[in-house]
Amino acid sequence: MTAQLTLFNKSTSPSDIAAVNDELRAFRDYGKTTEVRRTEAAGYRVPVYINEFWTAKQRAAHSLHEISYRACFKPQLPRFFIERFTAEGDRVYDPFLGRGTTALEAALLDRRIAGCDVNPLSKILLQPRLNPPSLHEIEDHLRAMDLSDVEEYPTELETFYHPETLREICSLKTYLLRRQIENQLDAVDHWIRMVAVNRLTGHSPGFFSVYTLPPNQAVSIKSQQRINLKRNQTPQRRNVPQLIVKKSRELLSDCESSTVKQLRRLASDAWLLTTSAANTPQIPPNSISLIVTSPPFLDVVDYASDNWLRCWFCGIDIKNTQITVTRSLDEWQLAMLSIFRELFRVVKPGGHVAFEVGEVRGGRVRLEDHVIPAGANAGFLPELVVINDQQFTKTANCWGITNEQKGTNTNRIVVFRKSE
Repeated sequence: MTAQLTLFNKSTSPSDIAAVNDELRAFRDYGKTTEVRRTEAAGYRVPVYINEFWTAKQRAAHSLHEISYRACFKPQLPRFFIERFTAEGDRVYDPFLGRGTTALEAALLDRRIAGCDVNPLSKILLQPRLNPPSLHEIEDHLRAMDLSDVEEYPTELETFYHPETLREICSLKTYLLRRQIENQLDAVDHWIRMVAVNRLTGHSPGFFSVYTLPPNQAVSIKSQQRINLKRNQTPQRRNVPQLIVKKSRELLSDCESSTVKQLRRLASDAWLLTTSAANTPQIPPNSISLIVTSPPFLDVVDYASDNWLRCWFCGIDIKNTQITVTRSLDEWQLAMLSIFRELFRVVKPGGHVAFEVGEVRGGRVRLEDHVIPAGANAGFLPELVVINDQQFTKTANCWGITNEQKGTNTNRIVVFRKSE
């Protein structure tokens, strides 16, 4: 171990530091040799490890993860850090919850969980998967619904849906919102809403809509009109209950009774907040063992626009939801500093933060060099950077994007530690 690494890990024993760094240097699980570099930022020289540290195969993860969300990372990413920096019973936190990948993976690994997101959609996506019903319960619930009761029918959405399909969607929306207002939503209702949200639009007959973008983002009505014209397509009839059952069967395929029991136990102790990650007084000081998160990227993803149709279905006023959108590096770094100060408060001494930032602007801006100063200024010790080389997802490939051209080619995770 070098003197530099000792400097970055004052609160960790030399043997622990050496073990982590030696493992990263020697990592060859997927046939590649680790490249080792150094990066300098804010007076720190931090070791950088580059390899394929987790598989690019989405199906290697638990079936409950198969929910789409824009710019989400694969479950293998949080698992990599959860397994190395926590033990069963420790609490793992994601302050930018998104679809809930970190929280769900932590629960599957028998860790207590915490999550926060300013968008109410995040809890809608995560909570039902922490308390999954049986397929039989879902089928019975859907059979008992009257999907002919339509109070709202936005004709402009016929751009996406066959009229009969749209009537079923609107009726289901009315039913769920009415149950929510009456405080009568049960676990099966929550599950059905979550699945319906994720079947609203997509690019296969498994979705409610005509062919459109992949399900992690909804285009505008005008954009969909152009897609329909270009493809000479009209929305086909989809059976909403049948598609909900089909997707539920897929999501539940890995859910053994022991897994469901574990998830429900951990759900009862989960801290799930809908607020800004910079102000979370509900989370006690020094209570978090590990944070694994990915903040809103710099000038890349418009989460509000991407989720407009999902928010419509759930009755969420997305226009009044203060989602972080930064247009300059200085603005982004300042926002991250305020986040890190709150993270420093809640992380326990000796705890870690794995902060994933990807890369933006064609790889010209490497955000890890801007994250290190923000974390260090908040009091954290920068320990190392893990860069996971990855192949593009289906979403990127559908746009004809290839590696080293556009988008995110790598996961770039800065690992910090709070001194003891």
